[in-house]
Amino acid sequence: MKYLVWISRVIVGVLFIISGLIKLNDPMGFSFKLEEYFSPGVLDLPFLTPLALGISVVLVIVEVILGVLLLLGFKPKFTVWSLLLMIVFFTFLTFYSAYFNKVTDCGCFGDAVKLTPWESFTKDVVLLVLILVLFFGRKYIRPLLDPKANWIVGGATLLACALFANHVLNHLPSVDFRPYKIGANIQDGMTVPEGAPQPIFEYAWRFKVNGEEKIVVTNGDYPSVDGEFIDVETTEIQKGYEPPIHDFTIEKEGQDYAAELLDEDKLVMVIAYDLAKSHYDAFSEVAKVAKKAREKGYKVIGMSASSDEDANFIKSKYSLDFDFYFTDETTLKTIVRSNPAILVLNRGTIQQKVHYNDIEEIEL
Repeated sequence: MKYLVWISRVIVGVLFIISGLIKLNDPMGFSFKLEEYFSPGVLDLPFLTPLALGISVVLVIVEVILGVLLLLGFKPKFTVWSLLLMIVFFTFLTFYSAYFNKVTDCGCFGDAVKLTPWESFTKDVVLLVLILVLFFGRKYIRPLLDPKANWIVGGATLLACALFANHVLNHLPSVDFRPYKIGANIQDGMTVPEGAPQPIFEYAWRFKVNGEEKIVVTNGDYPSVDGEFIDVETTEIQKGYEPPIHDFTIEKEGQDYAAELLDEDKLVMVIAYDLAKSHYDAFSEVAKVAKKAREKGYKVIGMSASSDEDANFIKSKYSLDFDFYFTDETTLKTIVRSNPAILVLNRGTIQQKVHYNDIEEIEL
């Protein structure tokens, strides 16, 4: 039992630290995932939506701290009980999400590792088993250091996590795992390579034959059945290749200008997924950068999921001399974790991407 506890202790501790640090690198992204869970279609807890970012930061810091405390063997009773309560909650959440197909990605490892709902649930079940081993064998968890050193390491971990969270929230994630990272080409990200796996569908054809219903299953071909066709039910049994970027448009008055704009040699994108929630003071600096960019031959556009009324209000108030195009809110949140933010592109390749706190770093 002692060796099993040691193995479980290392696996659980390391996984919690890795998972926590990945999400701590991008707490804003994890908060967007929590908002999905809080939405009416999932857990229906809308009163928690405004608190999503705060909950996100607390959860990921706690995740890292618990992993560190477990490896240290410090406060084993508190640590194991906390781990057990946390994993029971997340196991329920991932099961609910998988069974009812509510949230397609739990966000357990941020954008670094994508897991399907059932993969997320399986991962949590394995962790639950390992944590139960720790729970029933907690007497074998012995501290690695003396109490004073444990307090110092635990305190230093908490301070480091808090400082790191503050940094990435006021700038951008230190490591960008998304398909819109600096150096990525958007057109390439939307391309399906030659020979990529195609989706496979199963068709259940329903006929009436001699007064009785008959179902014939095929992979696409219309079956040779001597009877009256009623209907067909289509099921995707194997997913095909999905490009990293598959929902990117730049629309105006119902027309998509993405291909045309991404072909520009010099393009500046001002992104604000929701103008009503934007950091308004930043638009004064945005106006200066936009003016400078136009003087240097750049095409400047705004991208938002807000209404034309909101866009016109912002343009008028801050003297923004560029048009706003419509892009899906989720896509804009994925592109950059700042509202507003500025991107500089060359023929679809992202060369610069800055938070509104770092607008002065833009080089044109």
